[in-house]
Amino acid sequence: MIKTFTQDDVIRYVYEETSPEENLLIEDSLMTEPELMTFFLEALELRALMNKIEREPRRNTVQSILNYSKNHPANPPARLRQT
Repeated sequence: MIKTFTQDDVIRYVYEETSPEENLLIEDSLMTEPELMTFFLEALELRALMNKIEREPRRNTVQSILNYSKNHPANPPARLRQT
């Protein structure tokens, strides 16, 4: 029986979630199925682009969290803490 690989299998391969045996079979399929190879190359490119994305919260969001933490009852002011 010949295993037919799907785009889901290729994504698993791109993210290294396949076994060594499965890797060999997927690589064989990539060499013989141009559409699967095209999808593989696009998936690699997308993964690389997604790894470059850097996100950070807005300053006012961080400040709101810090203010909440500073005023939270479980975090009394330093003058009220016992040393």
